[in-house]
Amino acid sequence: MLSGVYFRSLPQGASQPEFVNQFAFTDVYLASVANPALKESIAPSIATFLNPSKTAIGFIRKIWHMLRVITHSQMGGYPDPIERISVANTSIIHHDGRTLTMCESGPPLRVSLPELRTVGWFNGLYAMGEPVTGPLGQGLGGTGLFKLFREMTTGHPRVDPKTQELVLFHSIYIPPYVTYSVIPRRNKSPKRSTKMQLNSPVPGISSPKLMHDFGVSHNYTVIIDLPLKLSLANLLRDKCVLEYDPCLKTRFGVFPRHNLERIRWFEADACCIFHTVNTWESEKTGSKLGSGIYVNMLVCRMNHPAFVFTTADLDPQPPITNEQRNNLQSRLYLYQFDISQPWNTISQQWALSAIPFEFPHVPKRLGMSATRYVYGASTTEGSFGIALGKSLKIDCLVKFDVERLIQAGVQCPPERESGCVDSRGIHDVLAEGRPNDTIQIFRMPTGWYAQECSFVPRDAAIGEDDGYLLTYVFDESQLDSEGDAMENACSELWIIDAKGMQEVVARVILPQRVPYGIHGNWFPQHEVDDQRPVKAYRELSKYGC
Repeated sequence: MLSGVYFRSLPQGASQPEFVNQFAFTDVYLASVANPALKESIAPSIATFLNPSKTAIGFIRKIWHMLRVITHSQMGGYPDPIERISVANTSIIHHDGRTLTMCESGPPLRVSLPELRTVGWFNGLYAMGEPVTGPLGQGLGGTGLFKLFREMTTGHPRVDPKTQELVLFHSIYIPPYVTYSVIPRRNKSPKRSTKMQLNSPVPGISSPKLMHDFGVSHNYTVIIDLPLKLSLANLLRDKCVLEYDPCLKTRFGVFPRHNLERIRWFEADACCIFHTVNTWESEKTGSKLGSGIYVNMLVCRMNHPAFVFTTADLDPQPPITNEQRNNLQSRLYLYQFDISQPWNTISQQWALSAIPFEFPHVPKRLGMSATRYVYGASTTEGSFGIALGKSLKIDCLVKFDVERLIQAGVQCPPERESGCVDSRGIHDVLAEGRPNDTIQIFRMPTGWYAQECSFVPRDAAIGEDDGYLLTYVFDESQLDSEGDAMENACSELWIIDAKGMQEVVARVILPQRVPYGIHGNWFPQHEVDDQRPVKAYRELSKYGC
């Protein structure tokens, strides 16, 4: 489900907000519409893959159901065949005239702005539904029996704001397990001349892994190899498909964006990173060994993948102690890789703050550069490490002055790995309420909860934080005694002053509720105007709807 607000320009500089709400018309969704009697979901859920109580027989039955429905569709049972089972429900980005929704279970899916109509799957060369004038090519995944696995794309690709290159990785279940792609923009005299690179194998990955995000600076890419192994064979042994080994290392593969062969692997203690914040390069000065380059990466770091298991209503594996449970929080964390040395050294690795932090956001125009500010979500109750995106309620938006926090950490380094520059809890920061604090918090009114925020710069902005944070919010007094939204429940879009982090400068009351979601984004008018042409949209008319 996609929900958006389009600010249509009116005379005299005014604008009119318009709410739009559409399903992403994936193959699975269209098949479900075509067969209303379908009682069981087509695509296996995360619980099916993780829950060891789902026996081998139950797993085989689920896969058989999926294959039977897909085969029926291929034989003409539905108006359109099921070619991919991706739900395309994780994130949404814009690249080179296309707005793309993403999920690890398949390739990107193109939708249009501002209507959010579905165009079709994007294979790195073109999207289904677009007029094709040149050679088709093979695109993501190539050809052959395992094409559908090879085209599985991260839910968090990166677009370089300078070169407009789209950088992606693909974590798959078959060798070589992780591949890498770079897709340039159209011929518009890019600042760097690049060729398309599709599905290049990443050296050094020896087994299927759970990978959700990665780091990309203007010149370097960082692949994150977590100690999270995926073993589909475990399902046949009544074991969880996901194995976390805290005795292994978390590995970071750092390489120049266009030279994968020069990858270097850096190792740190076991941890879990599902969202990176920003990655950038900085000059190494004052060293006795001469000058060089650091690759810096801010991440949301946890010490256990507990939330993955709780998503499937499982106890964390391996089990966590009460002491570990109190330290499962996701924190804003810095890794600094020294790539000027012949040995692989992580120069800095510590948390910037002890408060809960997830769903990070850096202004789009400043990504891959050393920004001063980082925004994101926090909570006064609960833990992102236990419930990420499931039952946790976001009642705070946070603004970090990462420039000052990193400077303080470099001047007086905290304890390596486990240390923290600012050890205050979120209630401490709220109680102090200092106007010039390195951590500023916008707290929601009691009973109101937010979603991931996006930064929008003010016209003729002065200063990096001169702009607004936009987020959907919901007042839970509109829930009934069973916790369900009432028929007339509605959400709002709040526009918050990002400089002071105190004032709601505008509220757009929406005609319906926007359910709590995962990721969002904002798109300036020039991206709406510069969309590629569409030959045909996916429509429900052929399904009698």
